[in-house]
Amino acid sequence: MTKDKLAVVAVSGGMDSCVTAAIANQTNRLALIHINYGQRTETRELKAFHDIADFYNAEKRLVIDFGHFTKIGGSSLTDRSIEVTKADLGSKEIPSSYVPFRNANILSACVSWAEVIGADAVFIGAVYEDASGYPDCRPEFFEAYEKMVDLGTKPGTKIKIETPIIHFSKAEIVKKGIELNAPLNLTWSCYQNEDEACGVCDSCAFRLRGFEQAGVEDPISYKVRPKYD
Repeated sequence: MTKDKLAVVAVSGGMDSCVTAAIANQTNRLALIHINYGQRTETRELKAFHDIADFYNAEKRLVIDFGHFTKIGGSSLTDRSIEVTKADLGSKEIPSSYVPFRNANILSACVSWAEVIGADAVFIGAVYEDASGYPDCRPEFFEAYEKMVDLGTKPGTKIKIETPIIHFSKAEIVKKGIELNAPLNLTWSCYQNEDEACGVCDSCAFRLRGFEQAGVEDPISYKVRPKYD
């Protein structure tokens, strides 16, 4: 099948963005973008991004540094004086790992690049399951953002904000990734370690529970592998 359309995909290096790239790859040529923002696992996430981009033989790739997030602070991912809390999957509180308005910043770079290179869509691997903790993962946020894009880009520009896994559970994301032969073994989700995933931060916990519920062994290495109900 000829892929006539070009899509920008925000790829953090994690499982969700990898599966999102796999979905976009079904019908689009890929332009993959990665944001360094001073997060604790910046080096490891960047490696995962390049590994995923190589796997898909991405037509274009772009890495941007958002150093302002470390200056703003307010998140355990960007401020080392704030502890990365252990997983509490039942919590409805905003976790310390929330980076204030991060997705809006990421989307701004994605849309700017999409407008320049003539992409029809921007894909982002947001998941509504995370929305209780991360307000910028809600579907209505992305709907509103797309309206803003329509108002803020050149006349005739139409860029769709695509969130194909937003209503998926982590188990469904794992299953979709396997179905599409996504390179889940190349991904990195841990919030605090760059050698072996810690297994106890929120991101590791959601990921491990997703693999457990999908009945599949997570291919990456963990220091500890707790069971999460």
